[in-house]
Amino acid sequence: MSWRAGDWVEVRSREEILRTLDESGRLEGLPFMPQMLEYCGRRFQVYKRAHKTCDAPGTLGGLKLPHGIHLDLRCDGKAYGGCQAGCLLFWKEAWLRPVDAEARAEADEEFVAQFPPAGGCSESDVWRATKQPEQPTRYSCQATEVLDFARPLKWWDARQYAEDYLSGNTPVSTILTGFIYQTYYYGSGAFNRKWGEPARWLYDRFQSLWGGVPFPRRRGKIPAGSQTPLGESCIRAGDLVRVRPLEQILATLDTAGNNRGMHFDAELVPYCGKVFRVRTVVERFVDEKTGVMRTMKTPAVILEGVWCRSHYSSSKMFCPRSIYSWWREIWLERVIETPSLEAEDVTPADVVPTQEPYPALMRNAR
Repeated sequence: MSWRAGDWVEVRSREEILRTLDESGRLEGLPFMPQMLEYCGRRFQVYKRAHKTCDAPGTLGGLKLPHGIHLDLRCDGKAYGGCQAGCLLFWKEAWLRPVDAEARAEADEEFVAQFPPAGGCSESDVWRATKQPEQPTRYSCQATEVLDFARPLKWWDARQYAEDYLSGNTPVSTILTGFIYQTYYYGSGAFNRKWGEPARWLYDRFQSLWGGVPFPRRRGKIPAGSQTPLGESCIRAGDLVRVRPLEQILATLDTAGNNRGMHFDAELVPYCGKVFRVRTVVERFVDEKTGVMRTMKTPAVILEGVWCRSHYSSSKMFCPRSIYSWWREIWLERVIETPSLEAEDVTPADVVPTQEPYPALMRNAR
């Protein structure tokens, strides 16, 4: 099939899906995760075509995979020790069928020819494949096994950008502005920390003329290795918060751009100054590199509707994986919420500081 973003599809029955899987619960290396079974028989819109993705914790950049689809469905972590990362699920086209009656009949015929009823694995096999019998427990999910079902994709392969547009994943205007940014970033020398300041200043001046996002790749001033400020633990799931202005966030970062080991990425900059609802306070997650459950020394915050757009990452531009962005509490401030308050109506008077007013935050850095 050649589904596009916005198309309606139906998830096949569990019996059909199990027929597509090998004994380790995978199709073409992609694990089918247990919680995906609850969606069988239900209809959803295609969120994006997953013709490419990324190795989030690694340095490979872009990756390509065949027959991949993203629905607007995320992992609940129940089969993986309560992981709170909320990763977007991958689906194979074989696990989905068209909703149109004529196309559905044709697709079902092709499915039966490709996956005979005698093949596949059991539901218990799918559950068994979620973790390895070793200590510490090593979980296996789509995020940890991405290198098993995807292959390196060079950034200069123009076919990926054509599919970004033709699939409905990315509008042409976003693709053009992405390439303009990359051209300026490398062509002007803005990437150079020592000599690129004039280019970064000019970028900010131009963006300020029309309210655009300032230059996104910045570093803090706290010496690397020094302790950075810590926010108070008062933000909870469901709270309304405002992301602090960029300059205030930079004051909490060291020269490597980190706050207590968490990097403030360029993809977070467009959200500065905006108001969002807290989705999750992350305390535990499965490490994608090792598959081992990790507990956060300092909890991270996930905001509703806030994820990586891959607009500034040259090696994996327009990746559709939509990984939730993680925030330090010190980068956020709570908002007083009233029944009639709308996010766009929030004013500075509605903001509740999570600790002493700036620049007193820097006292915690000592």
